[in-house]
Amino acid sequence: MAVSLPMTLLVRILCLAIFAGLLPMRVSAASPITIRDCADCPELVVVPRGRFMMGSDDGEVGRSEGPIHEVAIRAFALARTEVTVADFRKFVAATGYQVASGCRVQSSAIVKGERVGWEERSDAGWQAPGFIAPLTEDMPVVCVGHDDARAYAAWLSRVSGKAYRLPSEAEWEYAARAGSRGIYPWGSNADLGCEHANAYDRSARRQLDFGWGYVDCEDGYAELAPVARFKPNAWGLHDMIGNVWEWTADCYRETYEATPRDGSAVAGGFECAKWTVRGGGWMTRPSRNRLTFRGRDPVDARYSYFGFRVARDLD
Repeated sequence: MAVSLPMTLLVRILCLAIFAGLLPMRVSAASPITIRDCADCPELVVVPRGRFMMGSDDGEVGRSEGPIHEVAIRAFALARTEVTVADFRKFVAATGYQVASGCRVQSSAIVKGERVGWEERSDAGWQAPGFIAPLTEDMPVVCVGHDDARAYAAWLSRVSGKAYRLPSEAEWEYAARAGSRGIYPWGSNADLGCEHANAYDRSARRQLDFGWGYVDCEDGYAELAPVARFKPNAWGLHDMIGNVWEWTADCYRETYEATPRDGSAVAGGFECAKWTVRGGGWMTRPSRNRLTFRGRDPVDARYSYFGFRVARDLD
């Protein structure tokens, strides 16, 4: 007689067997293992354990992406998308949390034929980030600093009883790569990325000339895009490249010479001058949308191209 197990129990048994090494883990965009811990929690994708070569020898001058080194990653869960305006609004409504006012946004005085600059505006913020197009609830929240991102993760931990956090820099690169070997998740040609990422493309360049290179394709968005409008990577994660830069848990170090090889973050507290951001954004030049490029910004950097996604430990 066949025995029928509840689906949640079956998934738990399979996960335990995978994490114990009894079964290989094969994750695909078509059938990722997903988790949702509570009604207000984001959907998470289980990222398999594994090893990968982190970094690159092709960094910009003064912005090292090396040395290339092997990192062992434990299985963990990562949000399928970047945290949205709607997600962040629930957090603010539940806690009364206040984000400091002010944000760096594109210049409001856009003159045709001139390059667009950036300005700090005290009246701009996560609810009014200064875009030309209207902000919608399914877009990534922007104009949030590192402390704001950690406060959101701490709230998720309280309401779910699970250990939410920001991903480490190594976890982020491993998950974004999803087993690929190219410069980008889709390969090594930036101009083939418009089905996969909201990058600085032809239409954005026509509307907002920031004075740097762009991808020679059309992704349909000149500025911010709603989450999950582009193809996921091989592990079912959306927008790992483009849309918004994502805060990580790492205090920035100039090289990987002394960074952990177990996937954990480089710890940092009040003394940390800059934190690492990854993935590039809607306005980023193609070379900085690469999987290995490392941004570095102070804890209170609130920009219209900075957001985040959350990770959590697995039981």
